[in-house]
Amino acid sequence: MQEKRRRDPLLGVNPGRLALHYTHIQTIAMPVRFAPLRRNSRHVYASFLPQRKNTNDRTILTEVKIILVPSWYVCGNKGPKAQKKQNMKLALLTTLLAVFGFAAVAQTATKKNETIVLVHGAWADASAWHGVTPLLQAKGYDVIEVNLPGHGKDETSFATITFQSYVDAVKKAIGAKKNIILVGHSMAGLVISQTAEAIPGQIKELVYLSAFLPRNGESLLSLAKQDPDSHIGKYLVIDEKNGTAVIKKEGIAEVFALDAPAGVQQYLVDNTKAEPLAPLATPVSLTEANFGKVKKVYIYTTQDNAVSFNAQKAMVKNTPVSKEFTITSSHTAFIASAPVLAEDILKSIK
Repeated sequence: MQEKRRRDPLLGVNPGRLALHYTHIQTIAMPVRFAPLRRNSRHVYASFLPQRKNTNDRTILTEVKIILVPSWYVCGNKGPKAQKKQNMKLALLTTLLAVFGFAAVAQTATKKNETIVLVHGAWADASAWHGVTPLLQAKGYDVIEVNLPGHGKDETSFATITFQSYVDAVKKAIGAKKNIILVGHSMAGLVISQTAEAIPGQIKELVYLSAFLPRNGESLLSLAKQDPDSHIGKYLVIDEKNGTAVIKKEGIAEVFALDAPAGVQQYLVDNTKAEPLAPLATPVSLTEANFGKVKKVYIYTTQDNAVSFNAQKAMVKNTPVSKEFTITSSHTAFIASAPVLAEDILKSIK
């Protein structure tokens, strides 16, 4: 008879929901202490404790117990097919917990003045930032993840979505707030640029993560044509009749997440949706008086097959920025390199 799963008293969740492969523990790349407490045939009890880097840091660190369960235990004795299906559902959560699971135990006592607004790119949604957000919140920042119309669970008709729809969604998320650190990934580089043009007084800094950094009159498609090293062209399918742009499934991992674990790659393949076409072809309208006076930072991703490293450098050459950071990562640095990405965003603010 299958053993009844109990809720962990500290985390208040079913241990099966925290299923981690033992090998994932080796991917932890941040200052944490991993202390195994007990192991038996079914699970490992362990604790993660983020270590204080600075004695003057007022962050409150609390040790928490996490139960690590082998993936086969999550599925009971249902066999390899059920295991594979379940693993796909948990793949993204599994990786995020393995790499940055400690973030949930840090609480901050120091409130920052800035608000960090994160905007995802094409063929993605706000969940892309889930591994980065808690790391920024732990440092005292309010963080807003913007989900653009027609992405994720949003069912706005593609026929009604324009580039201005994206800009309006970001402006709505910002509201009347000031001192905004506006971060855009990939396609969202154009979105945050146009947002800064509209409300420059509210934006403290623009952060471009492997993003399109446009000049006045440029669109995503016009910039993409200047990037011969991108792999998107091999897999891009344009449907003008229905107004969509799709990346073929066989190219998703190669283009976006070549350095992600296999389970996460499969999750992306299974969940990447079509992209509204109209916003990709819309040129930005930027001025020196507004967009031009906002501070800009660029974070390069050197192993990027979507927006190549060479293209990133060319755009920065055309539109100089005040700070530059480099991550050895694919296009989706928020998956495999979230701690480094969060650190670079924090450094950019200082």
